[in-house]
Amino acid sequence: MNSAEQTVQQPTHPTIVITGGASGIGRAIALRVAREGCAVAIWDVNDEGAQAVASEIRAGGGRAIGVACDVADRCSVDSARDRSVSELGHVWGLVSNAGLDRLSLFKDSDPAEWRAILDVNLIGALNVTHSLLPQMVEGGGGRIVCVSSDAARVGSTGEAVYAASKAGLLGFVKTLARETARNGIAVNVVCPGPTDTNLLASVRNRSNGERIIEAMTRAIPMGRIARPEDIAGAIAFFLSEDAGYITGQVLSVSGGLTMVG
Repeated sequence: MNSAEQTVQQPTHPTIVITGGASGIGRAIALRVAREGCAVAIWDVNDEGAQAVASEIRAGGGRAIGVACDVADRCSVDSARDRSVSELGHVWGLVSNAGLDRLSLFKDSDPAEWRAILDVNLIGALNVTHSLLPQMVEGGGGRIVCVSSDAARVGSTGEAVYAASKAGLLGFVKTLARETARNGIAVNVVCPGPTDTNLLASVRNRSNGERIIEAMTRAIPMGRIARPEDIAGAIAFFLSEDAGYITGQVLSVSGGLTMVG
């Protein structure tokens, strides 16, 4: 059996890095994988929030640390990597979840905000993956999950630059999956639909926000907006041994709102 045919065994208590883990989907992911026995490094620009999630996990008997990290800053990323490895050991899994959005029609958007959105959503994912990938290769395997958006697949009014940045993740993941398959690393994408996070709260607070959310909800066949835990379940699957032969795939978690072939 050659190296490409060997089954990669997941560590008993793997260390998972989650970017943007202080709130919303990231927090739900951290709590879910901690319950499944993983050690969790929660990276976020919101250091207080990251520490709070880590404390919550430790209070339940898990292993977790909160790490202040700006994914758009490579020095910050490398520093977070070094601390995570020092305190929790070899990193087996990465969930690249940190994201930024600004709602406006493209013609009204501020070019200064384009760079911020691209730096966090796309360059940030490249930074954290490039920083952590060598040890995954050296260790003989791992899992990488990028959190994109259904906006990247079908578009979303008021989110042109956000959709562009998240669409970039799809091409990145498919290419990376090809490059790392023989190293035992599976790389996949989860695309959430409308989810009950701070971004949705910002929509609700707009003058016509409730009407927008009601229309969104009516359009979803399952009849409700996603909860962060719905997304966390899909990501936990991609991190698991059960997904060891799945790579380069894009999964929408949207209650049936988008059904893209």
